[in-house]
Amino acid sequence: MPAYKVAIITGSTRSPRAGNAIVEYITSIIASRPDNGTDNLEFSNLQIADFNLPVFDGPVVPAMVPAMAQFTKEHSKKWSAAVASYQAYVWVIPEYNGGLAGGTKNAVDFLYNELIGKPTAIISYGIKGGNRANEQLEFALGTVIKAKIVDPKVILPFAEGNDVYSAIAGTLGEDSKKSWKENGKEDEILKAVAEIKKVLEEPPKTEETPVA
Repeated sequence: MPAYKVAIITGSTRSPRAGNAIVEYITSIIASRPDNGTDNLEFSNLQIADFNLPVFDGPVVPAMVPAMAQFTKEHSKKWSAAVASYQAYVWVIPEYNGGLAGGTKNAVDFLYNELIGKPTAIISYGIKGGNRANEQLEFALGTVIKAKIVDPKVILPFAEGNDVYSAIAGTLGEDSKKSWKENGKEDEILKAVAEIKKVLEEPPKTEETPVA
């Protein structure tokens, strides 16, 4: 049985960032699934911040690569190669000012063919859960780039009060984790992972031969 590499992408690029703690939480939920360690999914973290991407500066349109052009800048090459090495993705993204964070969208703008057709889950977080950011990333990845977006799209709102300030300081409060568990968010995460696995294991479609 082939092993499928799945990237858990940390979308936030600020420091400190709650995204790291939230990815740790999500990773622990994924590890709790009954078939963890016996199925064919291998998860690892991919941090956009590690690539120090500038505001998109490519002289070529990513959709042209590699058929009609090649990346020329080292940061584009490294980010593209890292993303392309995975067969599926779990994007963990914040919402800033009612929309997708600039650092996340900028990282997407460096990509295209690396993502086409690959199963992709989106998990957003924020004071209200990041619904708008979730929708905007779904449109960019699913409608424009044609990645295979799986359901459910997970929305993680911070618990009111101190947990909001904890997130600003780069940590994840216990009240938020308790609320997410009580409201079925952990089950949603596991369902999204199950959908990724389902898509990965689907047999390739074959074209029907016309009957003469």
